[in-house]
Amino acid sequence: MAIGNPINNPKMVVYGVAAVCFTVFVNCVILLCKKKNNVDSLHKKEYELEKDIKVGIGFATGRKSFQKVLKMNVYNWQESGLTEKERIQLNLFVAYDLKYSNTKVTDYTQVNAKVLRLIDNAYFIGSSLIQTEMEDLLAKGILTPYETKLFFTSGYAAKRNAILYLSVKAHMNYLIFLDDDEYPMAVTNTRSTALWGGQHVLTTHLKHIRNADITNGHHCGYISPIPYIAFNHILTEQDFRVFIEALSNDILNWDTIQSVMENKGVTYADKDILVSDCAVEVQECKGTKFISGSNLCINLTDPARIHPFYNPPKARGEDTFLSTCLSANRIMRVPCYTFHDAFNYYTPLMDGVLPISLKHIKAESEAVITRFYKACIGWIRYKPLLLYITQPNSYEERIAQMRKNLSFVLPKICAYFHNNSFMEIMRELEHYHKHVKKHYLEFIETQNIWNKLQKYLKEA
Repeated sequence: MAIGNPINNPKMVVYGVAAVCFTVFVNCVILLCKKKNNVDSLHKKEYELEKDIKVGIGFATGRKSFQKVLKMNVYNWQESGLTEKERIQLNLFVAYDLKYSNTKVTDYTQVNAKVLRLIDNAYFIGSSLIQTEMEDLLAKGILTPYETKLFFTSGYAAKRNAILYLSVKAHMNYLIFLDDDEYPMAVTNTRSTALWGGQHVLTTHLKHIRNADITNGHHCGYISPIPYIAFNHILTEQDFRVFIEALSNDILNWDTIQSVMENKGVTYADKDILVSDCAVEVQECKGTKFISGSNLCINLTDPARIHPFYNPPKARGEDTFLSTCLSANRIMRVPCYTFHDAFNYYTPLMDGVLPISLKHIKAESEAVITRFYKACIGWIRYKPLLLYITQPNSYEERIAQMRKNLSFVLPKICAYFHNNSFMEIMRELEHYHKHVKKHYLEFIETQNIWNKLQKYLKEA
């Protein structure tokens, strides 16, 4: 569906939504109920004083499971009361990638009618719509052909940029990004039993975003696609530490991985955060205020404080590079969780199946190993530019140390996973190191392009 023809639907209450029941301690139930009532009443008071709020909800997606994830989230918004608030307009922006998992346009656009009735507008952003927008900007002399290609066609950063641009163009006040492999729920571990609870993700962001430039929630589940490693004589814990530290970034570091390994590869929600209403300001570290790309809300009311996304060609890290632009921005970590299903093992959660325990994701299948390998390639591809931006004075030294560490550990990684493809990591490092200055100029140019687009939209 073209953006010029949004689906307009009146909001209505949908009855008969399936309820999933699970047992928790009575005291926990009482505590959570009190928390919900307090939050709902607070929101009602705030929104009655607020002008009409136009909320954009963005998905940069390429998975066939998108429809189920969307349905789960929309019913979550209904359960939280958001779909009934007349002064809050919910607008869906879906930028889809047909090549990622060989999908069809209808895998994204044929949304269940009951789901559509609960949102106000739906915008589906495919290649034809992006091409139309690019041609319009070219015809008006706003951007050059090089600029339109860099901003709108370069990987997943381009998908997010398209959502960002069209959200500002459609006069959204706020834009929240959600992922197609994350679910609005949290899991904790008590006496070897997994306890599950729903999370009002969108409601929590709307509570805090007016006093911030960006709000970012928490993640639990399988945050990184790293399988459980049973260390042995082929690959010791120290070997794996050398490997992780060579690839390390804002999300991936040895302290985090070591902690996750102790929990069989699972990150559990912090119970103190679950019962908190407090947001915490994100502090700057090495010129960066680290955020994740989902469970992420951007305040669009002050265009001068909005920044675009960038990733090097065929790499990821668009959220990481955005993090390096936020020194002057107020970033708040808000108390809500999403469950990250990095290996796509827990899609039955969307049907109400709540496992009693979460399993090891062992490196025993080709699919798991391939998922991990692709993640490693993605991490190494953006590591040189991240170092170049954040540690320019020690860049060459850091690259030299990475070479040394990877030369030592990659043969061990290949032997452990019975897959020599991991040697490609060294070649990818050299390639992206060779082109790091070019990628840095593209990173800067993307910000200049966004400034041009903001000026155009303001004057339009």
